[in-house]
Amino acid sequence: MESSEEFMNIQICEVGPRDGLQSEKRIWSVAERVELINQLTQAGVKRIEAASFVNPKRVPQMANAEAVMAEIDRPSDVRVAGLALNMRGIERALDAGVDEVRYVVVASETFNLKNQGASIDETLRGLEGIAKRVIESGRLLSGTIGASFGCPFEGNTSTDAVVQIARRYEQVGVHEVMLADTIGCAVPSQVRNLISVVRAELSETIGLGCHFHNTRNTGIANAVAAVEAGVQILDSSVGGIGGCPFAPRATGNIATEDLCYVLRNMGYDIGIDLAKLVDVAKWAEGFFDEPLPGQVMKAGLFPDDVLAKIAA
Repeated sequence: MESSEEFMNIQICEVGPRDGLQSEKRIWSVAERVELINQLTQAGVKRIEAASFVNPKRVPQMANAEAVMAEIDRPSDVRVAGLALNMRGIERALDAGVDEVRYVVVASETFNLKNQGASIDETLRGLEGIAKRVIESGRLLSGTIGASFGCPFEGNTSTDAVVQIARRYEQVGVHEVMLADTIGCAVPSQVRNLISVVRAELSETIGLGCHFHNTRNTGIANAVAAVEAGVQILDSSVGGIGGCPFAPRATGNIATEDLCYVLRNMGYDIGIDLAKLVDVAKWAEGFFDEPLPGQVMKAGLFPDDVLAKIAA
């Protein structure tokens, strides 16, 4: 097992306020989204994907991103990210004051067309100018490779396609590359293999992370495999909310509190108040008609809850 000191280099990025809410039928108000973000930072979450700066006609759940950014608390030790897919979105994100811009290229032609309305080549051609603009602004640029492990329209994703996008990201100056299992199809052996290949292609100065969905109940297993394979960043969503509106049956992300529970009980120092995080998940669940998929929020913490009962 890796030491807790090594884990300090592994960052958990909370994506619930963006990826979590973007495909929900109920549109959260600005005040509700602000409250969600503020509760997460109060629980000790240090990286948050707060909003996406995309056309609200395509993703109405992400409208009013600027208003959300203007009203959230901004602790000095919290990095706030925004997703943007074109130069207009980049300018909006920078003007709104994000610390980090997240950009996506999907490693599947069909999926990229559906997600971004452009071919992979077109998306990559626009990347150089976008990267230059973000880096000149003094902000960080994170590059996500969507459908890294499989596509709902084309089937298996080519490892070479993922590698080519990763190389392009490094060339333009991203500070990290995220491998996204957008439809939740990956298994641990596949995760370890792809991380090994991509890590070998990138400079050690480029962070490598993963974004998992739990569509087929493999998300936490994949996250553990990713950590053991050496990733530094993991995305997750409080309560397990979320999915991709352009990917059929892409259910929620792995639950942040479930991920933190596993890592903490494996001996890692997660730097997050897990009990407070569970409370945030329970609060968020009140806005949904059905129970959220997170498991720790239902079962409770162990051995914490048992020891508390014994002490009482």
